[in-house]
Amino acid sequence: MISRIDVMPVYLRSMEHDDLATISDIERRSYDFPWSHGVFRDCLLAGYNCIALERGNEVVGYGILSVAAGEAHILNLCVDPVFRSLGYGARILDEMLSRARYAEVKQVFLEVRPSNVNAITLYRKRGFHRIAKRPAYYQAREGREDAEVFSLKLEDAD
Repeated sequence: MISRIDVMPVYLRSMEHDDLATISDIERRSYDFPWSHGVFRDCLLAGYNCIALERGNEVVGYGILSVAAGEAHILNLCVDPVFRSLGYGARILDEMLSRARYAEVKQVFLEVRPSNVNAITLYRKRGFHRIAKRPAYYQAREGREDAEVFSLKLEDAD
């Protein structure tokens, strides 16, 4: 049996200012220490690659990619908790990597919490490798949590 979720069309597009309320809501429901509405607004104003994944007419995921000096940094990638495990995170990541290639980026970096096993699994499937640890990088409920730094050389991924 095919559920309505399975047949609902999804597509990627550039994030718009009108998406920020929905994106901020997804962020708040996803993280204990979410980005603010203002941070997302600033990313748009700075000209970062801000991507929205739309299902039907509803934004259900997003990604933020910064590109400069031949490098890219994945700043945020999130899917609404209701729509996880459907491959949407992979679609957003693939779009960010495609945009990085188009910008002739040679290497992509990101930080991820060691506790975010699903994200780490996705990044490893796409060829990312752990290159460092940033101690006490993330705010946590009890103190701080380290960040794992991952990197992907795009010429290796082709």
